[in-house]
Amino acid sequence: PFDELSSKPLYWFKQSVGDDLKLIVTFRKHINPVYRPEFSDSRLDLRVEKYISNLTILRTIEKDEGTYHCAVIEWTEIFWSGTYLSLKGKYRTSNYTVVQQPTASDPVRPGDLKTLQCSVLSDSETKTCPGDYSVFWFRVGSDKSHPNILYTDGNRRDECEDRSDTQKSCVHHFSKNINSSDAGTYYCAVATCGEILFGNGAKVEIVEIAHAFYRSCLYIDHCIIYVFVFTCPS
Repeated sequence: PFDELSSKPLYWFKQSVGDDLKLIVTFRKHINPVYRPEFSDSRLDLRVEKYISNLTILRTIEKDEGTYHCAVIEWTEIFWSGTYLSLKGKYRTSNYTVVQQPTASDPVRPGDLKTLQCSVLSDSETKTCPGDYSVFWFRVGSDKSHPNILYTDGNRRDECEDRSDTQKSCVHHFSKNINSSDAGTYYCAVATCGEILFGNGAKVEIVEIAHAFYRSCLYIDHCIIYVFVFTCPS
């Protein structure tokens, strides 16, 4: 657990969709918060209490929408938490649909190459905002830990095809050599038009090599017994 936050270096960042992280403010003990030039302290208020840090936007404007990250440095470790601020009524309904296939597959062993697929469907008839989209891949561990970002495709498309006069499909792939700590649910996320759209997730299960070997030995042992029973004279 943390000691008091007020004794730790603390940072707030903002990330707009499709943009890099931008530092908002830095806090250190006995020093007034230092805001970056593009973030005015007349609109923002930072409070650091015993175990809580609050960043308040006094007057929201359109460009405030995005993900806000709080980072705390504890000796050699950095603890990080983020939340998405959505402004009600700012954006339209997206014309994209995200589909992951398959949602489950046979267990894999450490060292195997695993490839996941994500399809992004777009409907030109309902397109209400300009611009492209970016694709990200996240993993939520089997212990339900916070999701970790694994990879970003940027605007790259692996395969695109017109499914009809109005609908287009683009396929994205994510490949990884699996190790024993990679079990979990993998999500494809599409950032577009001020929204982040998630796929339905693909579950990856891992079978340890020793366990697979034991199962093989058990299967062989049963076969030997089976043959013995049917070949032994009565």
